[in-house]
Amino acid sequence: MTFDPIAVRLEAARSVVRDAAQLALSLRPAPGGPSGTLKGRQDYLTEADGAVEALVSRRIQELFPEDGFQGEENGTTRQGRFRWVVDPIDGTSNYARGRDRWCVSLGLLEGDEPVAGVIEAPALGEVFTASKGKGAFLNGKPIKASPITNTQEAMIEMGWSSRVPAETFNEKIAAIMALGAMPRSGGSGALALADVACGRSDGYLEIVIQLWDVAAALAILAESGAAVSPFLQTGGLTGGATILAAAPGVAKALSAAVNVEI
Repeated sequence: MTFDPIAVRLEAARSVVRDAAQLALSLRPAPGGPSGTLKGRQDYLTEADGAVEALVSRRIQELFPEDGFQGEENGTTRQGRFRWVVDPIDGTSNYARGRDRWCVSLGLLEGDEPVAGVIEAPALGEVFTASKGKGAFLNGKPIKASPITNTQEAMIEMGWSSRVPAETFNEKIAAIMALGAMPRSGGSGALALADVACGRSDGYLEIVIQLWDVAAALAILAESGAAVSPFLQTGGLTGGATILAAAPGVAKALSAAVNVEI
């Protein structure tokens, strides 16, 4: 049997993320006003962010000491042919209020190519996984992007960020609505992209998003057949960049409407 380094890493990642997600769940604040500190407007940092990232970093280093590692909170701490990229809690504004729509996201890059990813949303009981050439899955069952072709039947999500001028956000939302699509915003970029991968949503746009938010989702989207903008080639490897993901049948129309290459 041929040794598959990506398959070995994905199996390990599922276990690491499972433990990290349970830690985050145990630390989640009760429902109510936001718990945590503000890094920026509507940008929360909780005790759990650091604890979860530390757990993932430590476990990955023990399992694959030769691999690189990058986290939202501590940046790039190790270099290697394979690089793990973690968002310890994506959807922190939801998490800080005791809501359910948040996740732990762990992506694997080989060089600059996303090759595997795990996204676990423990409060929702959902785990998304994918590895290059092996398909994408939700709770172990294969997933595909939506077959929809009519934008008037589409559901499109757009992420909000304080780094994006209000007029830009309003312009893009208006363009989405002009297609006849139904706009949504759920507060977790990783889960929004996973929703496109499994067909729950027909598109997701975020004007400024970071690699740790999307590293796992990029692998999942690629294996689901979704169309995705060239995020890594337009600055996403080193800083904030725009991402657009869509069901293939509405990708061209959505791309033209919001003026984002796909």
